[in-house]
Amino acid sequence: MALSLRQREIMEIARSSGQVLVDALALRFDVSPQTIRRDLGELCDTGLLQRVHGGAVLESGVSNLIYETRRAIAREEKEAIGRACAAAVPNGASLILTIGTTTEAVARALGRHRDLLVVTNNLNVAHILSENPDCEVIVAGGRLRRSDAGVIGESAAAFLGRFKADIAVIGVSAIDPEGSLLDFDLSEAQVTRAALANARRRVLVADHTKFSRAAPVRVAEIETFDAIVTDRAPPAPFAALCAEAGVQVEVAMGHAEDSETAGTQAAE
Repeated sequence: MALSLRQREIMEIARSSGQVLVDALALRFDVSPQTIRRDLGELCDTGLLQRVHGGAVLESGVSNLIYETRRAIAREEKEAIGRACAAAVPNGASLILTIGTTTEAVARALGRHRDLLVVTNNLNVAHILSENPDCEVIVAGGRLRRSDAGVIGESAAAFLGRFKADIAVIGVSAIDPEGSLLDFDLSEAQVTRAALANARRRVLVADHTKFSRAAPVRVAEIETFDAIVTDRAPPAPFAALCAEAGVQVEVAMGHAEDSETAGTQAAE
């Protein structure tokens, strides 16, 4: 389901406060309570929110959203991140692309690159890049997670150990303010760590919503990465961690002051 502009704004409010109330939203958007209830109902049906009396709250951080819902969230922002990340990839490079709708956006942006070798545990990435005749695609073997076409588990992790890629492009489900990168599945996290261990440069791709989500499995710390590509300047505590660790922050989309802040962080 593609979210309407009002539904996106409702989700922004929910992420900042943890809950939304029907009457307050009706007043804010100058629509009827029935219209807001319909919006909340659709958001709850997709797993973004959970209904409570008088409104809705953010879903629990112990299970991930369904794949189609994740694809709909921040779609334009992910495409901008994908273009910015791909622009830094030279022709003739070798890459590892992991599971995630943002890494899939990177794959779409690599459509005209030449002489690439891409190793992936994401069948969606493999399908996207199969349309580029100048890209060799190698798919990791392992257990298929049908919900999002990800290949996970020990076999997939061991397979990535056969490579030393120029760049690993990594997606995660959530980012903790203290700098931990989080996911929902131990088996997926295992493969992501293998990707990080077998690349010369490590790039995190994450839209701004990841900074307001929670997940139970620790994947890595931000200092593991060389760069992060996002669509807005990260929260100040996280930006400070990036500056301290020498992690380059690139803002692919957002207000002018966001880009200026990110440029300052990258230079520090």
